[in-house]
Amino acid sequence: MRLLKTLMMSAAAVVCLAGAANAQDKELKSVGISVGLLGNPFFVATIKGIEDRAREINPDVQITSVSADYDLNKQVSQIDNFIAAGVDIIMLNAVDDKAIAPAVMRAKNAGIVVAAFDVSAPGADVTVMTDNVAAGQKACQYIVDQLKGEGNVAIIKGPSSSSLNDRFRGCSDVFKANEKITVVSDDQNGQGSREGGLEVMQGLLTRFQDLDAVFGANDPMALGAQLAAKQLNRTNLIITGVDGAPDTEQSLSDPNSLVKASASQDPYTMAGQALDLGYEVFQGKTPEQATVLIEPKLITAENLGEYQGWTAKR
Repeated sequence: MRLLKTLMMSAAAVVCLAGAANAQDKELKSVGISVGLLGNPFFVATIKGIEDRAREINPDVQITSVSADYDLNKQVSQIDNFIAAGVDIIMLNAVDDKAIAPAVMRAKNAGIVVAAFDVSAPGADVTVMTDNVAAGQKACQYIVDQLKGEGNVAIIKGPSSSSLNDRFRGCSDVFKANEKITVVSDDQNGQGSREGGLEVMQGLLTRFQDLDAVFGANDPMALGAQLAAKQLNRTNLIITGVDGAPDTEQSLSDPNSLVKASASQDPYTMAGQALDLGYEVFQGKTPEQATVLIEPKLITAENLGEYQGWTAKR
């Protein structure tokens, strides 16, 4: 009887060990990445962060990266293609923080983990992003402080993603709290790109000769706005953005820069952390935090020497 009991306990132990081994042996074979715009160095850094972390987990993992070009229909098709290919994890930078929901649900119904980064996506298993409301607040409080609470300002918006919308909201709240700050324009979409920021800024400077400052919801739009201002020989403007991108570091180091501040992000680390959390879900675990917000820091010419920059290899 004792022998039988011992054998049963041993068998149970083997089953438990086998189950643990199977859980540990669940191999990450493929990852699909869809970002807003590959022409933006920020997204290049996010892809690098995901690739490096995924290959630490499995050197042979298959990784497919695609650019949605801020086109919702294009991104939906990309997600459907990832579903058809049977990837293990979809790393998603949603170009529309609401309309992407049905595509996310299709992926989850197919048993695929969806990890959102930089931008929230309804139904995603995990999300890692900058506290974008705080980023907008910090970049626009800098403007208010430099203008001593009085002046004409404009906001260059981006496509309808949660990150850009949150920055817009944070900035708008700061301006509204200062009654002598006049927002002359806040409805122009710079498409998240340098070219879009250039085009919008050209129109703003044509319409508003007394414009004092501009907030671009990301660094490419802010840098595009600077280019337009310089083309029109406007040197008395304050421009701020969000990202802390390498090009912005270079601009801040120039004494003649019109870009005066940027609320920084770390895209490489952010996206890599999102992959880590997604991998936990893939292994059947529940992360301690399904949503992680990273606090931004305001970078200016004064503290540029202390800024570590993006951790992606350059």
